[in-house]
Amino acid sequence: MAEGAVLLRQFASPYEADILTALRQVVDISPFRHLVTPGGYQMSVAMTNCGKAGWVSDRTGYRYDPIDPMTQQPWPAMPQSFLTLAQQAAKEAGYADFTPDVCLMNRYLPASKLSLHQDKDEQDLRHPIVSVSLGLPAIFQFGGLSRQDKITKYPLHHSDVVVWGGASRLYYHGILPLKEGEHPIFRRSRINLTFRKAL
Repeated sequence: MAEGAVLLRQFASPYEADILTALRQVVDISPFRHLVTPGGYQMSVAMTNCGKAGWVSDRTGYRYDPIDPMTQQPWPAMPQSFLTLAQQAAKEAGYADFTPDVCLMNRYLPASKLSLHQDKDEQDLRHPIVSVSLGLPAIFQFGGLSRQDKITKYPLHHSDVVVWGGASRLYYHGILPLKEGEHPIFRRSRINLTFRKAL
């Protein structure tokens, strides 16, 4: 995809059963919710987290918080199956020493999107991002260090994994509006698991 960025087709398939079980357990504790941006807009993508902290957004800004603002309890621990998948994908992409401490989970419904943005709220940007796609297909946009750089579009399907770091760690990226569809497991939705070393 770019220097430091790799698309691993169907890489999550061998982990699927354990990932689905763990996903349900996390969401039972900390449900998906629509966050509000600092500008007061509600995000079209529903989010939750697991791990040592969770990425949250409200009128005060973007940040990682060890407490779920909805439950006022710590976020669910990261399941071992999540950690194993993230580490194996990172290793396959050339990042052998990646140990994520957070997983941001996004749920897309038809018409949901994620505008071009950089992942830069983490303390140490030397670590990669590992992004796992589940459910309906989506179009992933991957650009450069400037919002005006050329955008390349990549179709992502169930079990695909994207890993980016190094020279492309701060590249702009996003998801185009999700199209209507029906997945045998996730029905009319797409779930994205994004692993990071944030703290």
